[in-house]
Amino acid sequence: MSRLDLNALSHWITTAAIRQPARIDLELAAHAHVSVRTARRALVRLTELNWLVNEGSARRPRYRPGLLRQAVHRYALAGLAEDAPWDIDFAPFFVLPPAVNRMVQHAFCELLNNAIDHSGGTHVTVSLRQTAGHAQLLVSDNGHGLFRNIAKAFAIDNPQAAMLELSKGKLTSQPLRHSGHGLFFTSRLADVFDLHANEASFQKRAWDGQGWHPQRALKHEGTSVYASFALDTPRTLDAVRRAHSLDGIGMGFERTVVPLRVITSAVTGLESRAQARRIGARLSEFRRVELDFCGVPDIGHAFADELLRVLAREAPAVELVPVNMTPSVAAMVGSVNTSYSRSAS
Repeated sequence: MSRLDLNALSHWITTAAIRQPARIDLELAAHAHVSVRTARRALVRLTELNWLVNEGSARRPRYRPGLLRQAVHRYALAGLAEDAPWDIDFAPFFVLPPAVNRMVQHAFCELLNNAIDHSGGTHVTVSLRQTAGHAQLLVSDNGHGLFRNIAKAFAIDNPQAAMLELSKGKLTSQPLRHSGHGLFFTSRLADVFDLHANEASFQKRAWDGQGWHPQRALKHEGTSVYASFALDTPRTLDAVRRAHSLDGIGMGFERTVVPLRVITSAVTGLESRAQARRIGARLSEFRRVELDFCGVPDIGHAFADELLRVLAREAPAVELVPVNMTPSVAAMVGSVNTSYSRSAS
């Protein structure tokens, strides 16, 4: 029997099982350029691996997608509209809880639109996989890379500083066409969110509450974004949006959380006024800003004074709220003459 790459077949088999349930053996033989007998053996193996369910008999099989589902497609970016791939190539082949389906569709369209409008590439590959517990989305383009685009548009050539700006939200190089909401809210919808570009990578995990973590980057041209959604998540798109409104009821993007640890490292702490001014950039676009000190053991006086006294005086309409402070950080924050709402864990 000719050897077939079952992993490669998993990219295709879900779509084929829905479109040709009674003739999938012939479809697979033609697709893989193997005999029908070889194709039928592969279908049995894919059934054993939960990619298919045989609703017929051994002699007259009739397949439908199994517990595992996947679709993978590559598109030219020129002239692409992000809703068409979702409607035609993805949505019909997955069975997701309604709230999860809405979040996945939102993430799919936002990430694909980013590739279309911002990447400067020629192609994008989109993969969606459904497992017993998760929906996993991967969007990869062959463009310039997100961090290079940010460096060009905002003169921020450090990936950590770029990640800090992205984590605030409302960052866009095309303000007449985009609000800067897409990547921000997509990262907060997912249980796991990975961002890879320009030999840098960061991950956000919903359950640890510690913001963005640097990680090993993929060796990939352009930008790759991975988002995983638990099928039993209580999270909803509307709830995430409301959580960033000032009153927790409306849909305005008035509140944000700034993870300060993203610009620290084992050898770089938060000590300077320059760091504080970098953190303070664009905060006037919000009405409430939570300064998240999770993972920051201590801070310098110059940093605290610039951020929580000078900035507070220059932007009185912005409520700055330090959170997740160690006793050392809280003591330094308390030592500066400022007005803020204090919340420490």
